[in-house]
Amino acid sequence: MLTDDTSARTDDVPGPDRQAAGAIEETRSAEDDDLEQGLTALSRLATGRMSLKDTLLRVAQFASQAIPGANGVGLTLIEEGRADTIVATESFVTEVDAVQYLLKQGPCISAVAGEQPVISGSIATDSRWPQFGPQSAGFGIHSSLSIPLVTSDGVVGSLNVYAHEKEVFDDRAALLGGYFAVPAAIAVQNAQILAESKRLALHLRTALNNKIIVERAIGVLMTRSGDSADAAMAKIRTISHTEHQKIDIVAQNIVDTAVRRANARRPS
Repeated sequence: MLTDDTSARTDDVPGPDRQAAGAIEETRSAEDDDLEQGLTALSRLATGRMSLKDTLLRVAQFASQAIPGANGVGLTLIEEGRADTIVATESFVTEVDAVQYLLKQGPCISAVAGEQPVISGSIATDSRWPQFGPQSAGFGIHSSLSIPLVTSDGVVGSLNVYAHEKEVFDDRAALLGGYFAVPAAIAVQNAQILAESKRLALHLRTALNNKIIVERAIGVLMTRSGDSADAAMAKIRTISHTEHQKIDIVAQNIVDTAVRRANARRPS
């Protein structure tokens, strides 16, 4: 459970001040319970068995419940210089983020560019985003918290939290948001590693299949003309160059032609 000055004992505080301090302590205690529940749920996420989108949606939902004042949370991924809100707990989050990407300014853009959390208590009048700010009011949001998703390969996206009221988020909210940004970044990185592994496996499988096809074509040419393996390979390369086709395609054509001729010679 998080602790701070508001969790100090209130027994010696007189009258209304004691009640106010007690209310703050009770609120913080409830917030800490939400955080603990969210982090416990995060630890149970079977990221290996869930898609990236499903994993990030769960992270966004947990963050929305744990960060005080949050009315909507989205997770943005940066791919090849392009930003997309891949998941959002509310539809207005997707719309707000889309405007940021179009204008290339806003809390999400700033968080990714600066690799630091960005807080705004009045987006519409925030001088950092003169174009995005006024448009944000149309979505009924006034406060935002954006936290970059940082991996060993750099920033891969951001966690974006929005509230309808002004001055909702503070440094503590950024701290809480950071707890959820970490597993989100890890999930993205794991998904990228898995995708790269699949691409490599596919490449190796394709290369192996191509090698087998070329070897079959060499065998066909050696049987047909009595050429050596090197001479047969040289013929395949010559055909590839002359006909502007890849070697594996030329090899496949040679094998297919041999199969058709063999089938044609079979008695019906």
